Amino acid sequence: MLPRPDDTVPHLADVVPSVLAAMGARGFDSYLELPGDRAGACVLLIDGLGAELLDAHAEDAPVLSELRGHDRRDLHVGFPATTAAGLAAIGTGCRSGEHGMVGYTFHLPGAGVINALRWRPHPVSGADEDLRADYPPERMQPKPTTFQQAESAGVTVNVISGAEFTGSGLTRAVLRGGQYIGVHALGDLAAEVRTTILGGGFCYGYHGQLDMLGHLHGPGSLPWRMQLRQVDQLVESIVESLPPGGLLAVVADHGMVTVDDLVDIDEDDLLTSGVRAIGGEARARHVYVEHGAEEDVLATWQEKLGERAWVVSKDEAVEAGWFGDLVEDYVVDRIGDVIAAARGGTAIIRRSHEPMESMLIGHHGSLSTAEQLVPLVLAHR
Repeated sequence: MLPRPDDTVPHLADVVPSVLAAMGARGFDSYLELPGDRAGACVLLIDGLGAELLDAHAEDAPVLSELRGHDRRDLHVGFPATTAAGLAAIGTGCRSGEHGMVGYTFHLPGAGVINALRWRPHPVSGADEDLRADYPPERMQPKPTTFQQAESAGVTVNVISGAEFTGSGLTRAVLRGGQYIGVHALGDLAAEVRTTILGGGFCYGYHGQLDMLGHLHGPGSLPWRMQLRQVDQLVESIVESLPPGGLLAVVADHGMVTVDDLVDIDEDDLLTSGVRAIGGEARARHVYVEHGAEEDVLATWQEKLGERAWVVSKDEAVEAGWFGDLVEDYVVDRIGDVIAAARGGTAIIRRSHEPMESMLIGHHGSLSTAEQLVPLVLAHR
Protein backbone atom coordinates (compact mmCIF):
# COMPACT_ATOMS: atom_id res chain seq x y z
CA MET A 1 0.00 0.00 0.00
CA LEU A 2 1.39 3.37 -1.00
CA PRO A 3 1.30 6.18 1.56
CA ARG A 4 -1.15 8.93 0.75
CA PRO A 5 -1.42 12.46 2.11
CA ASP A 6 -3.56 12.71 5.23
CA ASP A 7 -6.34 15.09 4.24
CA THR A 8 -7.21 15.68 7.89
CA VAL A 9 -3.88 17.48 8.42
CA PRO A 10 -3.60 20.99 6.90
CA HIS A 11 -0.89 21.63 4.34
CA LEU A 12 1.98 24.11 4.63
CA ALA A 13 0.50 25.87 1.59
CA ASP A 14 -2.53 26.84 3.69
CA VAL A 15 -0.60 29.05 6.11
CA VAL A 16 0.06 32.33 4.29
CA PRO A 17 -3.45 32.63 2.78
CA SER A 18 -4.94 31.99 6.23
CA VAL A 19 -2.73 34.58 7.93
CA LEU A 20 -3.56 37.17 5.27
CA ALA A 21 -7.26 36.34 5.64
CA ALA A 22 -6.88 36.92 9.40
CA MET A 23 -5.49 40.37 8.52
CA GLY A 24 -8.61 41.06 6.46
CA ALA A 25 -6.81 41.05 3.11
CA ARG A 26 -9.31 40.65 0.30
CA GLY A 27 -9.15 37.58 -1.94
CA PHE A 28 -7.69 35.15 0.63
CA ASP A 29 -9.45 32.15 2.12
CA SER A 30 -8.91 31.03 5.70
CA TYR A 31 -8.01 27.33 5.70
CA LEU A 32 -6.86 27.42 9.33
CA GLU A 33 -8.70 28.67 12.37
CA LEU A 34 -6.70 31.76 13.30
CA PRO A 35 -7.66 34.75 15.45
CA GLY A 36 -9.07 37.49 13.23
CA ASP A 37 -8.63 41.25 13.08
CA ARG A 38 -4.84 40.97 12.98
CA ALA A 39 -3.10 44.31 12.60
CA GLY A 40 0.33 42.90 11.70
CA ALA A 41 1.67 39.40 11.14
CA CYS A 42 4.69 37.27 10.32
CA VAL A 43 5.09 33.75 9.01
CA LEU A 44 8.53 32.68 10.24
CA LEU A 45 9.93 29.56 8.59
CA ILE A 46 12.65 27.63 10.43
CA ASP A 47 14.26 25.37 7.86
CA GLY A 48 14.34 21.73 8.99
CA LEU A 49 12.32 22.05 12.23
CA GLY A 50 10.18 18.90 12.08
CA ALA A 51 7.35 18.46 14.56
CA GLU A 52 8.82 15.24 15.93
CA LEU A 53 12.21 16.87 16.39
CA LEU A 54 10.73 19.83 18.26
CA ASP A 55 8.78 17.53 20.56
CA ALA A 56 11.81 15.33 21.20
CA HIS A 57 13.94 18.33 22.17
CA ALA A 58 11.37 20.47 23.94
CA GLU A 59 13.82 21.28 26.74
CA ASP A 60 16.02 23.12 24.24
CA ALA A 61 13.09 25.21 22.98
CA PRO A 62 11.01 26.20 26.03
CA VAL A 63 9.30 29.16 24.36
CA LEU A 64 8.28 27.25 21.24
CA SER A 65 7.23 24.26 23.32
CA GLU A 66 5.11 26.32 25.69
CA LEU A 67 3.35 28.02 22.79
CA ARG A 68 2.88 24.66 21.09
CA GLY A 69 1.34 23.28 24.27
CA HIS A 70 -1.32 26.01 24.24
CA ASP A 71 -2.57 25.12 20.77
CA ARG A 72 -0.93 22.01 19.37
CA ARG A 73 -1.11 21.90 15.57
CA ASP A 74 0.81 20.12 12.85
CA LEU A 75 1.03 20.65 9.11
CA HIS A 76 2.15 18.29 6.38
CA VAL A 77 4.49 19.55 3.69
CA GLY A 78 3.71 17.19 0.80
CA PHE A 79 6.12 15.43 -1.52
CA PRO A 80 8.96 15.97 -1.74
CA ALA A 81 9.73 17.16 1.79
CA THR A 82 12.44 19.56 0.72
CA THR A 83 13.23 23.26 0.87
CA ALA A 84 12.49 24.19 -2.75
CA ALA A 85 9.00 22.66 -2.50
CA GLY A 86 8.36 23.98 1.00
CA LEU A 87 9.29 27.57 0.20
CA ALA A 88 7.21 27.33 -2.96
CA ALA A 89 4.22 26.14 -0.92
CA ILE A 90 4.62 29.17 1.35
CA GLY A 91 5.11 31.56 -1.54
CA THR A 92 2.38 30.31 -3.87
CA GLY A 93 -0.17 28.69 -1.59
CA CYS A 94 -0.03 25.64 -3.86
CA ARG A 95 1.14 22.02 -3.73
CA SER A 96 4.14 20.84 -5.74
CA GLY A 97 2.05 19.53 -8.63
CA GLU A 98 0.91 23.11 -9.24
CA HIS A 99 3.95 25.25 -8.45
CA GLY A 100 6.35 22.83 -10.16
CA MET A 101 9.23 22.89 -7.67
CA VAL A 102 9.19 19.11 -7.46
CA GLY A 103 12.59 18.57 -5.87
CA TYR A 104 15.95 19.84 -4.76
CA THR A 105 16.92 18.93 -8.32
CA PHE A 106 14.61 18.04 -11.19
CA HIS A 107 14.54 17.80 -14.97
CA LEU A 108 13.53 21.00 -16.71
CA PRO A 109 12.78 20.39 -20.41
CA GLY A 110 15.47 22.04 -22.51
CA ALA A 111 17.78 22.71 -19.58
CA GLY A 112 18.36 19.20 -18.27
CA VAL A 113 18.49 18.54 -14.54
CA ILE A 114 18.72 21.78 -12.56
CA ASN A 115 19.41 22.60 -8.93
CA ALA A 116 16.34 24.56 -7.84
CA LEU A 117 18.13 26.27 -4.94
CA ARG A 118 20.93 27.59 -7.14
CA TRP A 119 19.16 27.70 -10.54
CA ARG A 120 22.15 25.99 -12.14
CA PRO A 121 22.74 22.67 -13.94
CA HIS A 122 23.05 19.61 -11.72
CA PRO A 123 25.46 18.09 -11.15
CA VAL A 124 27.83 20.94 -11.96
CA SER A 125 30.39 20.11 -14.64
CA GLY A 126 32.89 22.69 -15.77
CA ALA A 127 31.57 26.24 -15.61
CA ASP A 128 28.94 26.87 -12.94
CA GLU A 129 26.37 28.10 -15.46
CA ASP A 130 23.65 30.50 -14.31
CA LEU A 131 20.34 29.53 -15.93
CA ARG A 132 18.32 32.59 -14.90
CA ALA A 133 18.69 34.35 -18.26
CA ASP A 134 17.77 31.38 -20.47
CA TYR A 135 15.16 29.94 -18.09
CA PRO A 136 13.65 32.90 -16.23
CA PRO A 137 12.31 31.77 -12.85
CA GLU A 138 9.14 33.81 -13.34
CA ARG A 139 8.36 31.77 -16.45
CA MET A 140 9.30 28.43 -14.92
CA GLN A 141 6.93 29.14 -11.99
CA PRO A 142 4.28 31.37 -13.55
CA LYS A 143 1.68 31.43 -10.78
CA PRO A 144 1.36 34.74 -8.93
CA THR A 145 2.74 34.48 -5.42
CA THR A 146 0.76 35.08 -2.27
CA PHE A 147 2.99 38.09 -1.67
CA GLN A 148 2.13 39.64 -5.03
CA GLN A 149 -1.56 39.07 -4.38
CA ALA A 150 -1.29 40.58 -0.91
CA GLU A 151 0.39 43.69 -2.32
CA SER A 152 -2.42 44.01 -4.87
CA ALA A 153 -4.85 43.83 -1.95
CA GLY A 154 -3.13 46.80 -0.32
CA VAL A 155 -1.04 44.94 2.28
CA THR A 156 2.52 46.04 2.99
CA VAL A 157 4.66 42.94 2.39
CA ASN A 158 8.27 42.26 3.35
CA VAL A 159 10.22 39.12 2.50
CA ILE A 160 13.00 38.84 5.10
CA SER A 161 15.67 36.27 4.31
CA GLY A 162 19.39 35.89 3.79
CA ALA A 163 21.10 38.68 1.90
CA GLU A 164 22.83 36.02 -0.20
CA PHE A 165 19.45 34.95 -1.62
CA THR A 166 18.59 38.39 -2.99
CA GLY A 167 17.47 37.92 -6.59
CA SER A 168 18.24 34.21 -6.61
CA GLY A 169 16.40 31.91 -8.98
CA LEU A 170 14.28 30.38 -6.25
CA THR A 171 13.54 33.79 -4.72
CA ARG A 172 12.33 35.07 -8.07
CA ALA A 173 10.36 31.90 -8.77
CA VAL A 174 8.40 31.52 -5.55
CA LEU A 175 9.04 34.47 -3.20
CA ARG A 176 8.67 37.42 -5.55
CA GLY A 177 6.48 40.32 -4.51
CA GLY A 178 6.82 42.77 -1.67
CA GLN A 179 10.12 44.27 -0.57
CA TYR A 180 13.01 41.84 -0.20
CA ILE A 181 15.04 42.63 2.90
CA GLY A 182 18.35 40.77 3.01
CA VAL A 183 19.61 39.98 6.50
CA HIS A 184 22.84 38.53 7.84
CA ALA A 185 22.16 37.10 11.30
CA LEU A 186 19.46 36.38 13.86
CA GLY A 187 19.66 39.94 15.18
CA ASP A 188 18.65 41.76 12.03
CA LEU A 189 16.12 39.04 11.16
CA ALA A 190 14.38 39.61 14.51
CA ALA A 191 14.62 43.38 14.15
CA GLU A 192 13.08 43.45 10.68
CA VAL A 193 10.25 41.10 11.70
CA ARG A 194 9.46 43.23 14.75
CA THR A 195 9.49 46.42 12.67
CA THR A 196 7.11 44.96 10.09
CA ILE A 197 4.59 43.70 12.65
CA LEU A 198 4.69 46.92 14.66
CA GLY A 199 4.03 48.80 11.41
CA GLY A 200 0.91 46.76 10.72
CA GLY A 201 2.32 44.91 7.71
CA PHE A 202 2.85 41.28 6.77
CA CYS A 203 6.20 39.56 6.45
CA TYR A 204 7.69 36.18 5.68
CA GLY A 205 10.91 35.46 7.55
CA TYR A 206 13.40 32.64 6.95
CA HIS A 207 16.16 31.08 9.05
CA GLY A 208 18.25 28.27 7.55
CA GLN A 209 21.08 27.36 9.93
CA LEU A 210 19.18 24.68 11.88
CA ASP A 211 18.76 22.69 8.67
CA MET A 212 22.43 23.13 7.78
CA LEU A 213 23.60 21.74 11.12
CA GLY A 214 21.13 18.88 10.87
CA HIS A 215 22.64 17.91 7.53
CA LEU A 216 26.21 18.19 8.78
CA HIS A 217 25.94 16.75 12.31
CA GLY A 218 22.58 15.02 12.33
CA PRO A 219 19.20 16.20 13.65
CA GLY A 220 19.20 16.05 17.43
CA SER A 221 23.01 16.26 17.64
CA LEU A 222 24.58 18.66 20.14
CA PRO A 223 25.33 21.35 17.49
CA TRP A 224 21.75 21.03 16.23
CA ARG A 225 20.37 21.39 19.76
CA MET A 226 22.51 24.44 20.45
CA GLN A 227 21.16 26.06 17.28
CA LEU A 228 17.60 25.17 18.30
CA ARG A 229 18.23 27.15 21.51
CA GLN A 230 19.19 30.16 19.40
CA VAL A 231 16.04 29.75 17.32
CA ASP A 232 13.98 29.67 20.51
CA GLN A 233 15.53 32.94 21.61
CA LEU A 234 14.75 34.42 18.20
CA VAL A 235 11.10 33.48 18.65
CA GLU A 236 11.06 34.84 22.20
CA SER A 237 12.45 38.19 21.06
CA ILE A 238 9.65 38.51 18.49
CA VAL A 239 6.87 37.29 20.79
CA GLU A 240 7.75 39.70 23.59
CA SER A 241 7.41 42.64 21.20
CA LEU A 242 4.06 41.65 19.65
CA PRO A 243 1.64 44.58 19.79
CA PRO A 244 -2.10 44.18 20.34
CA GLY A 245 -3.40 42.59 17.15
CA GLY A 246 0.01 41.14 16.25
CA LEU A 247 0.43 37.52 15.12
CA LEU A 248 3.46 35.26 14.72
CA ALA A 249 3.12 31.89 12.98
CA VAL A 250 6.23 29.69 13.18
CA VAL A 251 6.42 26.86 10.64
CA ALA A 252 9.01 24.73 8.84
CA ASP A 253 9.51 23.38 5.35
CA HIS A 254 10.30 19.78 6.35
CA GLY A 255 11.67 17.60 9.13
CA MET A 256 14.78 15.44 8.94
CA VAL A 257 16.09 11.94 9.69
CA THR A 258 19.53 10.53 10.40
CA VAL A 259 20.50 7.95 7.77
CA ASP A 260 22.45 4.77 8.43
CA ASP A 261 21.81 2.73 5.28
CA LEU A 262 23.38 4.00 2.05
CA VAL A 263 22.55 2.85 -1.48
CA ASP A 264 25.00 4.31 -4.02
CA ILE A 265 23.44 4.62 -7.47
CA ASP A 266 26.82 5.38 -9.05
CA GLU A 267 28.29 2.07 -7.89
CA ASP A 268 25.53 -0.12 -9.31
CA ASP A 269 25.30 -0.41 -13.10
CA LEU A 270 21.87 -2.02 -12.82
CA LEU A 271 20.44 1.13 -11.26
CA THR A 272 21.67 3.28 -14.15
CA SER A 273 20.77 0.91 -16.99
CA GLY A 274 18.11 2.53 -19.18
CA VAL A 275 18.32 5.76 -17.17
CA ARG A 276 18.96 9.08 -18.93
CA ALA A 277 19.06 11.33 -15.86
CA ILE A 278 18.60 11.30 -12.10
CA GLY A 279 17.20 14.11 -9.99
CA GLY A 280 15.73 14.70 -6.57
CA GLU A 281 17.88 14.00 -3.53
CA ALA A 282 18.95 11.13 -1.31
CA ARG A 283 15.52 10.52 0.24
CA ALA A 284 13.39 11.33 -2.81
CA ARG A 285 14.75 10.37 -6.21
CA HIS A 286 13.38 11.25 -9.64
CA VAL A 287 14.56 8.70 -12.22
CA TYR A 288 14.21 9.84 -15.84
CA VAL A 289 14.14 6.87 -18.17
CA GLU A 290 15.14 6.21 -21.77
CA HIS A 291 12.17 5.79 -24.11
CA GLY A 292 10.74 2.29 -23.88
CA ALA A 293 12.69 1.33 -20.74
CA GLU A 294 10.11 2.44 -18.16
CA GLU A 295 8.93 -1.02 -17.12
CA ASP A 296 12.44 -2.48 -16.93
CA VAL A 297 13.81 0.40 -14.89
CA LEU A 298 10.85 0.34 -12.52
CA ALA A 299 11.22 -3.41 -11.98
CA THR A 300 14.98 -3.15 -11.45
CA TRP A 301 14.73 -0.34 -8.90
CA GLN A 302 11.93 -2.14 -7.07
CA GLU A 303 13.99 -5.32 -6.89
CA LYS A 304 17.23 -3.62 -5.88
CA LEU A 305 15.71 -1.39 -3.21
CA GLY A 306 13.04 -3.75 -1.91
CA GLU A 307 11.67 -2.57 1.44
CA ARG A 308 14.20 0.25 1.64
CA ALA A 309 12.05 2.55 -0.50
CA TRP A 310 8.67 3.01 -2.08
CA VAL A 311 9.49 2.70 -5.79
CA VAL A 312 6.63 3.69 -8.07
CA SER A 313 5.89 4.94 -11.54
CA LYS A 314 5.04 8.57 -12.22
CA ASP A 315 1.40 7.66 -12.79
CA GLU A 316 1.21 5.78 -9.48
CA ALA A 317 2.71 8.68 -7.54
CA VAL A 318 0.37 11.18 -9.17
CA GLU A 319 -2.65 8.95 -8.57
CA ALA A 320 -1.66 8.55 -4.91
CA GLY A 321 -1.71 12.33 -4.53
CA TRP A 322 1.97 12.71 -3.67
CA PHE A 323 2.10 16.00 -5.61
CA GLY A 324 -1.37 17.19 -4.59
CA ASP A 325 -4.75 16.81 -6.25
CA LEU A 326 -3.66 18.66 -9.40
CA VAL A 327 -0.53 18.27 -11.51
CA GLU A 328 -0.26 21.04 -14.08
CA ASP A 329 0.71 20.15 -17.65
CA TYR A 330 3.97 22.10 -17.42
CA VAL A 331 4.94 20.15 -14.30
CA VAL A 332 4.41 16.62 -15.63
CA ASP A 333 7.78 16.34 -17.40
CA ARG A 334 9.62 17.52 -14.30
CA ILE A 335 8.48 14.44 -12.37
CA GLY A 336 10.57 11.31 -12.75
CA ASP A 337 9.28 8.40 -14.80
CA VAL A 338 10.19 6.33 -11.74
CA ILE A 339 10.20 7.76 -8.22
CA ALA A 340 12.01 6.26 -5.23
CA ALA A 341 10.97 7.55 -1.79
CA ALA A 342 13.31 6.19 0.86
CA ARG A 343 12.06 4.38 3.95
CA GLY A 344 13.60 3.87 7.38
CA GLY A 345 17.15 5.19 7.57
CA THR A 346 17.97 4.68 3.90
CA ALA A 347 19.59 7.29 1.68
CA ILE A 348 19.93 6.80 -2.08
CA ILE A 349 23.18 8.63 -2.73
CA ARG A 350 25.53 9.35 -5.67
CA ARG A 351 29.09 9.57 -4.39
CA SER A 352 30.61 10.23 -7.83
CA HIS A 353 28.12 12.86 -9.00
CA GLU A 354 27.04 14.34 -5.66
CA PRO A 355 30.06 13.96 -3.36
CA MET A 356 29.09 16.71 -0.91
CA GLU A 357 25.46 15.67 -0.55
CA SER A 358 26.48 12.02 -0.18
CA MET A 359 28.56 12.82 2.92
CA LEU A 360 25.69 14.35 4.87
CA ILE A 361 24.37 12.70 8.03
CA GLY A 362 20.88 14.20 8.08
CA HIS A 363 18.53 13.99 5.11
CA HIS A 364 14.92 14.69 4.18
CA GLY A 365 12.57 14.46 1.22
CA SER A 366 10.50 11.35 1.73
CA LEU A 367 7.14 10.43 3.20
CA SER A 368 7.89 9.50 6.81
CA THR A 369 6.10 11.51 9.49
CA ALA A 370 9.52 12.69 10.71
CA GLU A 371 10.02 14.43 7.35
CA GLN A 372 6.42 15.32 6.53
CA LEU A 373 5.02 16.81 9.72
CA VAL A 374 6.04 20.30 10.82
CA PRO A 375 4.71 22.40 13.68
CA LEU A 376 2.41 25.37 13.40
CA VAL A 377 3.27 27.44 16.48
CA LEU A 378 1.17 30.54 17.05
CA ALA A 379 1.66 33.59 19.23
CA HIS A 380 -0.70 36.58 19.28
CA ARG A 381 -1.98 39.40 21.44
